[in-house]
Amino acid sequence: MESILIIEDHEDVNLMLAEALIDAGYKVKSSFTGVDGIKEIKNKSYDLILLDIMLPYKSGDEILKEAREFSETPVIVISAKDMVGTKIDLLKLGADDYITKPFDLGEVVARVESNLRRAHKQLQESKVFRYKDLALDDNTKRVTVNETEMELTAKEYMILELLLKHGGKVFTKSNLYESVWKDEYLGDDNAVKTHISNLRNKLKKVNPNEEYIETVWGLGYRLYKE
Repeated sequence: MESILIIEDHEDVNLMLAEALIDAGYKVKSSFTGVDGIKEIKNKSYDLILLDIMLPYKSGDEILKEAREFSETPVIVISAKDMVGTKIDLLKLGADDYITKPFDLGEVVARVESNLRRAHKQLQESKVFRYKDLALDDNTKRVTVNETEMELTAKEYMILELLLKHGGKVFTKSNLYESVWKDEYLGDDNAVKTHISNLRNKLKKVNPNEEYIETVWGLGYRLYKE
């Protein structure tokens, strides 16, 4: 089931959108402030984001700009602003679509379906995941840093693949162990820590001036955030 994040501060609008999308067969998460919204984007993986612009504490355009630093998740902006210049600015920031309030729920669902189809098609055509100067080709299983190919073990590759495919999501040691080793995590984190350390050392050897994997203390690991 595809998951959609709604970031909209008006509760009635948010819940109305959520109900329509749930009825259409999607899994939905609602956020009501910009701060909560960007936390969701960083910590969890969504298939699409519906984003209001006028939000408390952190505006929609700030969220869009920040999210595009680490995520290519499709974003549909929903806004009362109907000015051409505003639409162009948001599309340049990385929005995939723009819906003006007041809107028709049927149109919103149709736009969601259309953007998800386009995203799936692009993913099928190109399975190269990029972050900074790092590229992972899921078809050839090649990993390069600044065009220099790296030699990784199978588990190092799988760890890096998980981090790249899910943007800013934080993976706990348990998440990584069960996803990569395909076994129950019993609390011994030596295997994960060793492979993360080896992976970091290999990345640093190719590019000592860049950071790629961040330790989120007490939680786990994610792609390094500036």
